[in-house]
Amino acid sequence: MIMAQSLFKALKRRAPDCILDVLGPPWAPALLERMPEVDHAIVADIAHGELGLGKRWRLGKQLRRSGYQQAFLMSRSLKSALIPWFARIPRRTGYRGEPRRGIVNDMRTLDKTALKRKAERYAALALAPDAAAAAMGTIEHPKLTIDTANRDALVRRFELSLQRPVIALAPGAAHGPAKRWPAGHYAKLAHTLVQRGFACWIFGGKVDAQAGREIMRAAPEHCVDFCGKTGLADVIDLMSLAQTAVCNDTGLMHMAAAVVPHVVALYGSTHPEYAPPLCDNPVSLWLGLACSPCNEKVCPLGHTFCLRDIPVADVVRACTAPQDTAIVARYKPA
Repeated sequence: MIMAQSLFKALKRRAPDCILDVLGPPWAPALLERMPEVDHAIVADIAHGELGLGKRWRLGKQLRRSGYQQAFLMSRSLKSALIPWFARIPRRTGYRGEPRRGIVNDMRTLDKTALKRKAERYAALALAPDAAAAAMGTIEHPKLTIDTANRDALVRRFELSLQRPVIALAPGAAHGPAKRWPAGHYAKLAHTLVQRGFACWIFGGKVDAQAGREIMRAAPEHCVDFCGKTGLADVIDLMSLAQTAVCNDTGLMHMAAAVVPHVVALYGSTHPEYAPPLCDNPVSLWLGLACSPCNEKVCPLGHTFCLRDIPVADVVRACTAPQDTAIVARYKPA
């Protein structure tokens, strides 16, 4: 959803007066409300993987009254195209994927060579049907707005000290363990950073609570564990107080890139060029082992060396010396 903001920005640049509504799952409004380009968020209460044909038909019928002229489909699945089709939106734009000819009537062919990044692929949908991908130029990075009143209230609620520079840590990854730098590594990182005068704030959901506790045990002072204690909007506002974020390849990494000046992203089973942190000062660390990217949820070889072997010292260096060209060169993808 955050990477799709590059498309929203492109659409508003092309037609500043257009009304841009975004359909998404129940958690999406918390993000969409922080995107100035979005006029309204529409909730589709359909579980991931659920066909929900009746739900899709009823929502599509409801949306007919709005008179939409065009729909943009982020997913290449058949299910994702049904609601705009049921809504009788005249122009339905998306990439070739699952069989959906006619349901998608503005079908685009994805040029993966020209469009290596996921956000670029989204933004390219704003081009005319016959335009070459190269015509898109540089995309605009996602940028989420901050609710300063909510941010200040959170500082008071959690009794946060801002005397030390803050580094945000996001040790989880919903996709699976093949995307997670070990929690023990995060714990050592937090301990080292606290010793060097930083504060560490840990972000994640309830499923990341164990990792949060492990990090807190390593650095009980000047660390705050927010895992499972905040909503998405709260995370946006709290992360905006950090100077750096260290994240696995997850949604929280993309959220951090939209609000934090410097992001250190750790890649293992995925390639950093596909979904890098879209910010002005990113560092992506990826070993590029022969077995990666495998794009699996669990390491097929059972060792996850692609992440375990990224040294804590290198991540510390990437946090504290973001212009260190030696670190960047060492992890630059081939």
